[in-house]
Amino acid sequence: MTQYQDEAPVAGRRSRRAADPVAAKVVEVLIVGAGFAGLGAAIRLRAAGITDVAIVERGSEVGGTWRDNQYPGAACDIPSNLYSFSFAQNPEWTRGYSGSREILEYIRGLARDNDLLPLIRFQHNVEALSFDGGKGLWTVTLSGRDPIIARSVVMAQGPLSNAGLPNMRGIESFKGKMIHSARWDHSYDFTGKRVAVIGTGASAVQIIPELVKIADKVKVFQRTPGWVLPRLDFQSPEWTKALFKKLPFSQTAVREAMYWVHESMALGMIWNTPMTRALELLGNRFREAQVKDAWLRRQLTPDFKIGCKRVLMTNDYYPALQQPNCELISWPIANLSEQGIRSVEGIEHQVDCIVFATGFEVSKNGTPFPVHGLGGRDLNAEWSRGAQAYKSVQVSGYPNLYFTFGPNSGPGHNSALVYMESQIDYIVRSVGQVAGGQLKYVDVRADAQKKYNEGIQKRLAKTNWNSGCKSWYLSDDGFNSTMYPGFATQFARQMASFELRDYRLV
Repeated sequence: MTQYQDEAPVAGRRSRRAADPVAAKVVEVLIVGAGFAGLGAAIRLRAAGITDVAIVERGSEVGGTWRDNQYPGAACDIPSNLYSFSFAQNPEWTRGYSGSREILEYIRGLARDNDLLPLIRFQHNVEALSFDGGKGLWTVTLSGRDPIIARSVVMAQGPLSNAGLPNMRGIESFKGKMIHSARWDHSYDFTGKRVAVIGTGASAVQIIPELVKIADKVKVFQRTPGWVLPRLDFQSPEWTKALFKKLPFSQTAVREAMYWVHESMALGMIWNTPMTRALELLGNRFREAQVKDAWLRRQLTPDFKIGCKRVLMTNDYYPALQQPNCELISWPIANLSEQGIRSVEGIEHQVDCIVFATGFEVSKNGTPFPVHGLGGRDLNAEWSRGAQAYKSVQVSGYPNLYFTFGPNSGPGHNSALVYMESQIDYIVRSVGQVAGGQLKYVDVRADAQKKYNEGIQKRLAKTNWNSGCKSWYLSDDGFNSTMYPGFATQFARQMASFELRDYRLV
């Protein structure tokens, strides 16, 4: 066995008082975040006999991104039976593609039915993590609260948790209402209002059709058109609900069929293949069928390979853009003014409200808060040129620290929860190495991490994501630390193997 030199912990900003790792009660596993990943990790840890688990959540209830994203029209673009845990299937889904409220209720049910609420410490916002190599313990610094000492920490706060307004000139001068899609103001009445929507991504194409129904005028500011495919949504018949309740294996079979249909989509979305051309043909035909005006079709036609950016699944977006009270503006934005938005051709678009459907502050080049590992090493600094991890869940020099949706674990074609389950089960196996008490910590070897990431980046170079378009998958200098370059089946296979030779055991 190999042991690092005993190093004093280096902390970020302190709370009211520092914790003494000797005197404080040590939590076996602390989970950051009470969304899908955090609750799923708690369920699987307890199923494995690891019961000393606590969850810190900065919000006042569970749900994560589905708690925060409750804008009009919010829904998932993966079928409900696949966008749920295989170990907690829901026979009561009301639609093929459920809305955010129903998904949030499913998450609440996970917490309630698995008795997780007593484990959750709400309104606990993590400010920093620091590791004491001598004691093998993490100090978790919280805003305005006493620190928590934990043997293992699971980072389950999710990549899409921090809403971010764009860095636009003049944004502070606008006198009207500003709403971010992930911080929706349900008290604001859009009736009769002039509304601008900035962004045409996955959230925008769901919001715009709803705003067109009630607002007096909707102006959609598009930077880059995306590939749009039809969403085969339907209301779930009562007989399927009854069947799934009575014969759960029938729902498992449906889920399995959906899984393989989505797996096949990787052949067209991840790599440039004949199936890529087939999907692009489908997208072009769908646009031609829904958009009658030739100039509008041209404005909505993407100039990059399908899959390079996130594919938009919607039946309502194109029809909404053609309503009399809706206008697509493809001129770039110059700046915001007191009365609205000025585009580069010199026109000021006066509006009452601006909706920012501009996504999230995704940590591709850093961490959401300071994380200090062995010897005071700084993960934010190490990730400054692109995040890297071993199998997406662990980083060398940061023992007993685990990530869900860590670097290069993003799916481009299948359910995120399929990937998440594989990560959670891997984390449970690793935590079990320490929870038994024989080891102080496990730390992935630097050479194993380097070899893994060299392979990942080599494979990514051949994917559509790295084919030239600009997307949130890539850092400003083009480094892809977000997506996994393969099938979900391949990801699950790599996570099923826990290689002790790739670790330092202390």
